[in-house]
Amino acid sequence: MGIKENKEHIFNEIQRACQKKNRSSKGVNLIAVTKYVSNETTKDAVLAGIEHIGENRIEGLLSKKEFLKDLPVKWHFIGTLQTRKVKDVIEHVDYIHSLDRLSLASEIQKRADRTVSCFVQVNVAEEDSKHGLPVKDVVAFVDKLKDYDRIQVVGLMTMAPFTEDETLIRNVFSTLKQLQLEIQNLKLVHAPCTELSMGMSNDFSIAVEEGATFIRIGTSLVGKEF
Repeated sequence: MGIKENKEHIFNEIQRACQKKNRSSKGVNLIAVTKYVSNETTKDAVLAGIEHIGENRIEGLLSKKEFLKDLPVKWHFIGTLQTRKVKDVIEHVDYIHSLDRLSLASEIQKRADRTVSCFVQVNVAEEDSKHGLPVKDVVAFVDKLKDYDRIQVVGLMTMAPFTEDETLIRNVFSTLKQLQLEIQNLKLVHAPCTELSMGMSNDFSIAVEEGATFIRIGTSLVGKEF
């Protein structure tokens, strides 16, 4: 199937998941993760109606943004962001999905010339292979971000373990949802925390059922070319 057909299939899955939970599918944003495809294929995705593009490599993001400069795209940096690399990407992204330490917040504050929409990355399952804060540290971390007026905490991000255990996956996503609501209810000006970035090709239906507002889909949407 092509990108348009893949998108329709994913949207149908989103619709089904939303219907199960009596929520509107309009609240779910699809991010095409384009790490493994060319600039041309990324353009095909945008022309197929995808508005959000996610990259976890700065070089890939900059190349694709230049190639698609005449098209309306929201750019998401979804990978681990090294502090020394902030200066290279900060003016080119609409969202950063991997804020997980104060040193990174300080560098964003230093380099940004506007308010940057950020997701705080949470390692809910506390996997050694993944970055992010443990759940118990997130509220205190978000509170400290009030000192950085160029950072807006729009939401939280996590990745579930790659497993067939649906109960474990669901628990990770539901935990992040509860944490998001806890922060949202604090009514912090710098951290409205209304969004949840969670769910990938193998588990996005569960993520949507548990409240995801941004899902990050790569291979099953745009394929894999390299």
